[in-house]
Amino acid sequence: MPSFNILFFGDIVGKPGRRALAAKLPALKKKFHPDLVIANVENSAHGYGVTERILIELQEVGVNFFTSGNHVFKNPTDIKKVFHDYPIIRPANYAPGTEGKGYKLIEVNGVKVLIINMMGQVFMKEEFGNPFKEIDKLLKRQVKYHPQVTIIDFHAEATSEKRCFGQFCDGRVSLVIGTHTHIQTADSMLLPKGTGYITDAGMCGLKNSSLGMDFDNILKNFINQTSEPKIIPDHGICVINGIFAKIDIETGKPTEMKRLWEEVEV
Repeated sequence: MPSFNILFFGDIVGKPGRRALAAKLPALKKKFHPDLVIANVENSAHGYGVTERILIELQEVGVNFFTSGNHVFKNPTDIKKVFHDYPIIRPANYAPGTEGKGYKLIEVNGVKVLIINMMGQVFMKEEFGNPFKEIDKLLKRQVKYHPQVTIIDFHAEATSEKRCFGQFCDGRVSLVIGTHTHIQTADSMLLPKGTGYITDAGMCGLKNSSLGMDFDNILKNFINQTSEPKIIPDHGICVINGIFAKIDIETGKPTEMKRLWEEVEV
């Protein structure tokens, strides 16, 4: 049975997250033999946004494709070049005319792969389009391209919205992988119609932290209701969270799905 192997890594948070993934990815590739490596990079530039230099750095260590979320535009210096020259997408339910694309159809080892980014609406400050209506329209349009594998990064806050989105997409796509909360959930599963699902893949970042950020200022903010800046230390023990999935090319459904949790000091 021909299969297509995927490694997907949760939100990379700053330099420690990038260094940790670089340290562990060679061994993970040797173990899982992925055809495609995807990572969410919306927090890769010191917690906010992404830069051209960072994408080059991550490509050099073996990441093939990049997804993002609501922070992707917070490093605007070279954002046009980022979306024009590199394999990165932003959520498809941003307003029309927003820089970049919300999905891309690529071919990897002869397999057509559709990768989609989508944002949730619940608890989000920004006004995004309805993800359920947007994904419905998008999937109907993409049927003509006959992708063999379809992967959705659903970047959302509320677990209820994520679970319902997975149910809505069940049987129509290969994988729905949640991102954004930086906390890996224990609910990786195959849904009733065969789609692989997890509420959140987790993060690549400092283990002893608040979502990859140093505790000190964030604790002050909670205690004193202040707005101290978030800081990411350069060193520490990091977690590398993600998903490995083996997709049956004939059905487009996963036959295996495994949560990844690695640790390394950087």
